[in-house]
Amino acid sequence: MLILGIDPGTAVTGYGVVRADPRPTLVECGVIRTKAETPLPERLREISEGVRELLTRHRPDVMAVEAVFYARNVRTTIVLGHTRGVILLAGAEAGIPIHEYPPADIKKAVAGTGAATKTQVQFMLTKLLRLTRAPEPNDAADGVAAALTCALRAPLARALAARPVASGIGARKGR
Repeated sequence: MLILGIDPGTAVTGYGVVRADPRPTLVECGVIRTKAETPLPERLREISEGVRELLTRHRPDVMAVEAVFYARNVRTTIVLGHTRGVILLAGAEAGIPIHEYPPADIKKAVAGTGAATKTQVQFMLTKLLRLTRAPEPNDAADGVAAALTCALRAPLARALAARPVASGIGARKGR
């Protein structure tokens, strides 16, 4: 399974492509940069085009996107929502499943605690993906972490999906 992880940002959108089977490996990571002086609609177009190019080049099976967090600045939160919107639209138009993970869930999946620092997450990325150094810049590492979260959760999700669920009359609870 090939996973495209995205860390949305209006100035810098980080991404990572991780192959999940049999053991997670990093395929590529990087960033999509926009200029602060460029009007927001143009920046959103550039981000959308960058994500579409990644989707076309890698043909991932799934996309993992960091969920919105609440910034102290309301404007920042709203603009981040716009950015996530064009990213989610690109994935939906490509017809691939999209998983969204809150930042704390990504940190917990990769580093074992939702309160992990960026340094701790980057250290664990190097260990889990057998890298000589952490992905750079930080935004790219965050995209890789989103993809790795999806890769680490995929076996559990497949196991749960394959498990028959008892329902209907006479079904016993707890089975």
